[in-house]
Parts: sequence; structure tokens; C-alpha cells
Amino acid sequence: MRQPKDQIYIDKVLQGDAASYSYLVEKYKDMAYTVAIKIVRNAEDAEEVAQDSFIKAFQQLRTFQGKSKFSTWLYTIVYRTAISKTRKKKIEITNIDEYVIDNYSTGGSSQIDELKREEQQKYIKAAIDKLPELDALLVTLFYINDNTLDEIEKITGYTKTNIKVRLFRARKKLYKSLALFLDKELKTIL
Repeated sequence: MRQPKDQIYIDKVLQGDAASYSYLVEKYKDMAYTVAIKIVRNAEDAEEVAQDSFIKAFQQLRTFQGKSKFSTWLYTIVYRTAISKTRKKKIEITNIDEYVIDNYSTGGSSQIDELKREEQQKYIKAAIDKLPELDALLVTLFYINDNTLDEIEKITGYTKTNIKVRLFRARKKLYKSLALFLDKELKTIL
């Protein structure tokens, strides 16, 4: 069986090559930040959570058993670290203007198509930002990061049934928000 690329770097780190950990950090830093910011809702705190999570993951790397993807294991650490930070700090929720959905590949389309996609992403981001923090996280993990329900269950600790229900309700809220945004946009054009 072919060994996943992540496991190759994990094995190198476990054999004493700490520099190999930078590959994993570089590969997963954006999504770790995204998971963190969906919970802490503050860019500075999200960066701190992501950094702390990578340190914890490095320190606990020997405990990674490979029963799930490395990313699932890491995002679980990020999620729990972020939840812990919000409980400790009891922070006031703020807008997350710093987060931009940039996981979409353009693939050689025209500039007009690119502008349309950017505009759509702006509205989707705004609608996601209006969701409660857990719903925003679930939508981000499921639809943007393409995590499976099993992976989200491991990351958050919620049951698959609960995740499905929350995703269903979040989709309804997104639809209403997007309809509202688009209605406002149409009124400014007409």
C-alpha cells in the first residue's frame, strides 16, 4: 500500500528531522486558521490558536495513530484549542473581514468570469459570517474544505446526525441571507 505524503513527513519528524514538520505546517496553516477564526472570531486570536495548535500537534505527534487523516487529527486539536480559548477569554464576537474564501481554482477562465466568482465568494463569505460560530465552522469544513461527516464528527465531537441537522439548518439560513444580500444588490443596480 502506498504511503500518504503526510505520513512520510510525519515519519521523518518522528525520526528526529524536526525541519520536515514545516511541510505539514505550510500545507495545513490556512485551513487551521480558518477553523480557528470561525470559533474565536478574531484574527489575532485565530493566529494564536493556529500556532498553539501546531505546537501541540508537534509535541503530540507520537500519539497520531493514522486512524484518520492527519488533517482531521490536526483540525481536532485546532477546534479544541479554539473552544478552550473562547471559554477562557469570553471574547466578544466580531466580524471576520480578514477571512477570504480562496479555495476556488480559476482554471484559465476570462476576467469577467473571475470577477463574477469573486463577487459570488464575497456574498457567500458574508452569508457564512452571519451564521452562528458552530454553523459557520461546519459549513466551512463540509463545503469549503470538503471534510466528510466522519471527519467533522472527529473534529468537533458532535454526532453525524447533529452535524447533518445543523448543516441543513445552516443551508436554510445561508439561502435567506444570500437572497437578502442579492435583493439589496439588485435594488442598488436598478
